This record gives sequence, C-alpha cells and structure tokens, in this order.
Amino acid sequence: MRLRRLRLRTAPKALACAGAVVLMAAVGCASPGAVDDKAPASSLPRTAPATATAAAPRTDTPAALVPADRTDPRTETAVLAIPAIGVADLDVVPYEGTTDDPPGSRIQDRGVASSPYGEEGGVGPGEVGNYLVTAHRLSAGGVLRDLPDLGKGDSVHVTEGGTRYTYEITETRQTSFRSERSLAEQRAEVPGRPGAEPARAMITISTCATPEDDAAGNFWRDSLGNPEHRIDKVGVLVAETDAP
Repeated sequence: MRLRRLRLRTAPKALACAGAVVLMAAVGCASPGAVDDKAPASSLPRTAPATATAAAPRTDTPAALVPADRTDPRTETAVLAIPAIGVADLDVVPYEGTTDDPPGSRIQDRGVASSPYGEEGGVGPGEVGNYLVTAHRLSAGGVLRDLPDLGKGDSVHVTEGGTRYTYEITETRQTSFRSERSLAEQRAEVPGRPGAEPARAMITISTCATPEDDAAGNFWRDSLGNPEHRIDKVGVLVAETDAP
C-alpha cells in the first residue's frame, strides 16, 4: 500500500541534506547573545532499501514512522501572532529558497512574512529544526517594526492546519549580509551552530536593522536594498494545541 508521509514533530529529522547550511554571531558584526540550545546531536536513520534477496517489506508500517522529506513543497500559509509587540494575523508564506533572497523579498513586499524551505531554508511550523520567518520593518507596512522590542520569555504563536504552535523567545542574534559565516549561523538548523543536528523545534524571526545601521553611519545596501545587518529573535517550541 502507499504510505502517507507525515512530518515528525517530536523527534530529530532524518539524515540532514548534504551541503545544507543555515528562527533568528556574526563575523564582522556585533557579538550576538549566547545560544541557549545545546542539545546533543542526534539523527533518525532511514530504512535501507530492500534488495532482491531481502525479505519482502512490511506493508503495515505506521505512516507516522515514515520520515518527511525536508524539501517536500510547503504550500499552506501560516498565521503569525506576537502579542508583546502587537502583531496579529500576519500571513507567513512558504517558498523554496533562502532568507531574504529575491523571491522571499517579493513576498515581503506584499506586506506579509515569508518562510523559506529547502536545502538552504528551514523547516515548517512545529517541526524539529529552524523555522525561518522574515518580514519588512520599515517598508510594505512595516509589519515587524517593533521586533527589536521583543524580549526573552515573550510568546510567539504560529497557526497552521488547525494547530497552534507556541514558541518562547530565548535570545536575540544579529546577522551580517556581508558575512557568509554569519548567514550560515542564521540559517543553521540549530541557530548559531552550522552543521549541528537539531533536537528540538525552534524559530528565527528576522527583520532589517536599517535604523541601527544608519545611526552608526553604515549605509551599505545589497542589490535588493537590504542593509548589512538583520535583527533575529530566536525561540523554542513550548506548546502545541488546537487552533482557537
């Protein structure tokens, strides 16, 4: 029978995608806060393919044990709420790519948030790994204008498919667009630790540090108009409930 593929939410993901680098310190920018997530690396091995001499595979394997492919298309728009800074009902549109690339920037230009997935992106809401969310701070309505005020212990709610995932902010990081190492740390499956195997669901919410860069006399911009630095808020999943 054909098995239904489900996302694993409480166990480490399957073998990490080769060459993958990446919720939110950087070489050549201000020192970030310490990373709180120090869980040991772990992995979920895939079942070896059957050979001509092997016993016939079972047909009653529970679908929940079938690992989800991290590159499977994500088509459902999630909804973000951050009560501490007045964010409510903000659409988070998934796309295959990486943080603040041209497709993601075009999504943000619509006044919503974007969430990349794939080899250089993140996971989905509630999944083990780094759920990446980016949105504008000044333009297109400035939906994350107050993100810098979000503090440790504040709650972030993400609703998708009838489930609400609640994350708790644990730290603030800074990413430099001019440092490959810094970008890799932002996008890592464990934020700040490229190559580490994730053991829990995390989130990185990111927006530009334009006012801060300008105040420091740093007027560098990339081809999309992004300033050098981004402010990232990192959190961990603390609850999973039915959507209200």
